[in-house]
Amino acid sequence: MAAEKIQAETRTEFGKGAARRIRRDDKVPAVVYGHGKEPLHLTLPGHDTMMALKHGGANALLDLDIDGSSQLALTKQIQIDPIRRTLEHIDFVAVTKGEKVTVEVPVHLNGDAARDTLVVVGTSTIQLEAEATNIPEYVEVSIEGLEAGTQILASDLTLLEGSVLLLDPETLIVNVTEQVSAEELEAELESAEAEAGIERDESDEESGEGESAETPDE
Repeated sequence: MAAEKIQAETRTEFGKGAARRIRRDDKVPAVVYGHGKEPLHLTLPGHDTMMALKHGGANALLDLDIDGSSQLALTKQIQIDPIRRTLEHIDFVAVTKGEKVTVEVPVHLNGDAARDTLVVVGTSTIQLEAEATNIPEYVEVSIEGLEAGTQILASDLTLLEGSVLLLDPETLIVNVTEQVSAEELEAELESAEAEAGIERDESDEESGEGESAETPDE
């Protein structure tokens, strides 16, 4: 994953008022932490930063140009306005080329399992150790043609070269089961209720039957 270059400005004003002024100018307040240095408080161009984050995914790597100096920054937390869907604030971690980092990477399913099957995702993200400049955007898992009874474990995943799985190899990623009909689901529910000692109230199932509506007096 190549780092996208973003022009950054150092920020000296803080607080909610300053942040609002920055956002009104279509810019984003941000902070870069790490490497034993004081946090860098920055202002980033709104549109360019939004596009870079979309391209880079959950672990977008940006090359911040700060007063002529380059700083690689890995995205750690993004605050987004829930209504306008605009960037509110971004936290980064400073990294260097070749440095190993721990990240959460999403799992993407590809293809379609066999007919009359149900695909259950055991975990939607996995934890990896990877080089900061070579973080996979996602890990692809093919389910094409898989039959009921097939399971894909963490140990079955194909990772990008240089990535190391930081997850129990026996962790269930995908489970392919037989599709359950509505009748079978109802039968299983009744069986579970019976085992739990839950009795269904027949009057609830027949609610309204046998009752006559009274006509109000005019």
